Amino acid sequence: MNYKIRSEKRLGFIEKYLTFLIFLSMFIGVAIGYLFPSIAKVFEYLSIGTTSIPIAIGLILMMYPPLAKVRYEEMSKIFSNLKLLSFSLIQNWFIGPIVMFTLAIVFLRGYPEYMMGVILVGLARCIAMVIVWNELAEGDRELAIGLVAFNAIFQILFYAVYIYLFITVGLRLVGLGGTETNVSMIDAAVTVFIYLGIPFMMGVLTRYGSFKLRGRTWFEKAVAPKISLITPIALLFTIVVMFSFKGEYIVELPFHVLIIAIPLTLYFLIMWFSTFFIAYKLKTDYQKATAVSFTAASNDFELAIAVAVAMWGIASNQAFATVIGPLLEVPILISLVNVAIYLRKRLYRENLDERR
Repeated sequence: MNYKIRSEKRLGFIEKYLTFLIFLSMFIGVAIGYLFPSIAKVFEYLSIGTTSIPIAIGLILMMYPPLAKVRYEEMSKIFSNLKLLSFSLIQNWFIGPIVMFTLAIVFLRGYPEYMMGVILVGLARCIAMVIVWNELAEGDRELAIGLVAFNAIFQILFYAVYIYLFITVGLRLVGLGGTETNVSMIDAAVTVFIYLGIPFMMGVLTRYGSFKLRGRTWFEKAVAPKISLITPIALLFTIVVMFSFKGEYIVELPFHVLIIAIPLTLYFLIMWFSTFFIAYKLKTDYQKATAVSFTAASNDFELAIAVAVAMWGIASNQAFATVIGPLLEVPILISLVNVAIYLRKRLYRENLDERR
């Protein structure tokens, strides 16, 4: 059945106030950890090794809706423009990880655990929120969806390899390796399978099971909006629990957030502006340049959080660093939506005149 889903070019309540809700969750978590430290111990009794069972379930549920909403059936559309696909592939899976790796080393050399958490964020390519930013900036929807689907598959296949290469091998090559940075390829693969593979299978079954049961329109209009709420709820729950373990750092917390925020902020800005202007120089139209730019600048912070928690524990500094990702990405990417619209008026004036 052919159909078109009407695009609401506005943020929903949760997306609009996600940064505030993350701050609120951080505050609640710190307050719980500082005032009621015994509450955090409850999760210790529900753990296997460094893995908290309730949190593991929450993290899997956090990844499930974005993977269910990815339009895997539209992946073929991005292969119609191999030059643009190649450019996007290089930005996402070569330039992006190297930029974040470099920024993490420069700004967090004295904080190796934060450094690893930030690198994890850089390795996880966006598969969810990029569609929201692209819609708001009036980018090419089909291209954005195709790139998201491509990134989701690529991530499932290679994320564990990237973790090993950049954290275990990469940090050792630049003289920052140590026992705390040695991540086993097998451990990384198992972690990725649990927190990406399981929700991927759940998402695919939900998506195409819904198609078969009552059609694609029903899934897009009825199922997808309902399951979408699972992700922010699970994310905020995870943040509350994580920060309950950080109650004793309540005085130092603002400084630690700031030093983690510097490389992350620079990363978002460098990736977006470099991608947009290179795409412009390649004579790419505004819609496609915008889709490629937001895909390159966004990250799958849900996956980074899940992997950090699974590998180093929910109370780890690595996991703490990954949480700062969504705290910054939401306001920065919303600002870049406005930048994109401004640049369209300045750089694509002829294109706008033709459309009128």
